[in-house]
Amino acid sequence: MKVSIYSMDGAAKDKVELPSAFDEEVREDLIKRAFLSEQSELLQPKGAFYRAGLQTTARYVGRKEAYHSLKNRGQAMLPRELFPKGRIGRVRVVPWAVKGRAAHPPHPEKVLVERMNEKEKKKALRSAIAATANADLVKDVHKFDAQVPIVVEDGIEEIKKTKDVLKVLENIKLERDLERASNGRKRRTGRKGGVKTPRSVLIVVSGEKPLLKAAKNIPGVDVVKVDSIKVSQLAPGGRPGRLTLWSASALKKIE
Repeated sequence: MKVSIYSMDGAAKDKVELPSAFDEEVREDLIKRAFLSEQSELLQPKGAFYRAGLQTTARYVGRKEAYHSLKNRGQAMLPRELFPKGRIGRVRVVPWAVKGRAAHPPHPEKVLVERMNEKEKKKALRSAIAATANADLVKDVHKFDAQVPIVVEDGIEEIKKTKDVLKVLENIKLERDLERASNGRKRRTGRKGGVKTPRSVLIVVSGEKPLLKAAKNIPGVDVVKVDSIKVSQLAPGGRPGRLTLWSASALKKIE
């Protein structure tokens, strides 16, 4: 399958053969699994000190004839602080006691990452790439008038100013989707705060280029190097079919 390479003026120039990854079957189940796997890698282990609430002299004395026993004292036989000469202190250790341990604390050694087989993960990535060339999937969310997949000449990677990036995207007829993302911004409620912005165009470049910084302030637009592209970027929320713009060099690197 061949597609046109757009110039920065929006005119179609040469034709280029798409890499074999674009011929992959779109497997939404694998894409969803890979997305959840990548999201789980962002989780941070947390947990209390494993000796929290237990660093005390309190211990449970079960035998009635044992030293420090509570036999015939009219007190509950619970772990209590032990003092010299058989004196007994306050209840400790148990969760309902003052300064006691937590009942069911989080454990930092808990496995949080959802693992995925390497072959499945690679297939999911190829499937997410192929979904960017499926017009029906892309148009379910995005608004644009261009033909997918969108391939632009390498000059776009050298742009250093945000206004120049916006001009190129408008020339390729992607301004409707940029407006959708800009107008769809909503302030998050609750403690988390911040602003929630809809995802718009994903621009894939071949390497460390000036465009990485020039386009980062455009609402909804993400720029990523082709070597570090992820399923979560190609399929936000695990849903395949993001509007993606490829540079000509980035397309060659995929092959």
